[in-house]
Amino acid sequence: MKVAVEWEGEVAFSATTESGHRLVMDGPAEHGGRGLGPRPTEMVLAGLGGCTSFDVVHILRKGRADVRACSTRIEADRAPEDPKVFTRIHVHFTVSGRGLKESVVERAIRLSAETYCSVSIMLEKTAAISHSFEIVEVD
Repeated sequence: MKVAVEWEGEVAFSATTESGHRLVMDGPAEHGGRGLGPRPTEMVLAGLGGCTSFDVVHILRKGRADVRACSTRIEADRAPEDPKVFTRIHVHFTVSGRGLKESVVERAIRLSAETYCSVSIMLEKTAAISHSFEIVEVD
């Protein structure tokens, strides 16, 4: 996997991924950021959310669960001193569908966290990661 990062001035950088997508990241205003994009650490949490959500939906669909939607909210704390690594991360899933079983959703989340989500597994080296979920029944 490859990513190219270019300085765009002040504290903004653009990244072009191996798959050809471009995104802009910017630092906080107190360091000269101009609100051009998310901060790099926000991108890490977004990557975690995307990775684990992908896994959960994939596992549920593979098991023929009638999943219709999945949203994920993440809250995190960082160390007060440099390097300001993530120290605590909580991931909350809202999974919508028909007839979803709590045990099946819980298993999908556990498999993602413990086996499949490489982002989660990397982050757990510095952060205590917890999970919660709710199921919304839809017609």
